[in-house]
Amino acid sequence: MSKKKDLNYFTVTDKNGKETEYEILFTFESNDTDKNYIVYTSNELDGDDMIKTYASIYEENDGVLKLTPIEDEKEWALVEKLIDQATDEESKEE
Repeated sequence: MSKKKDLNYFTVTDKNGKETEYEILFTFESNDTDKNYIVYTSNELDGDDMIKTYASIYEENDGVLKLTPIEDEKEWALVEKLIDQATDEESKEE
């Protein structure tokens, strides 16, 4: 479970009590699945010096986010398509 810190960040506390802050890149709702999705990052780099990006299904209740893994391939395809579009738009702005 995670709590929203403000509109752009949230903190996740793992089972060992370690807190990690994540930046929300974007959220969206799918009419096809009736679910809300969140794309976020801790701004860590992977082995290729690319920023690690994550996505989950989310529910919000009184400012508390509940994140659920995306397990359906069709849902992943939808999320990846939107990440690609956002990345393309960001590249055009630079």
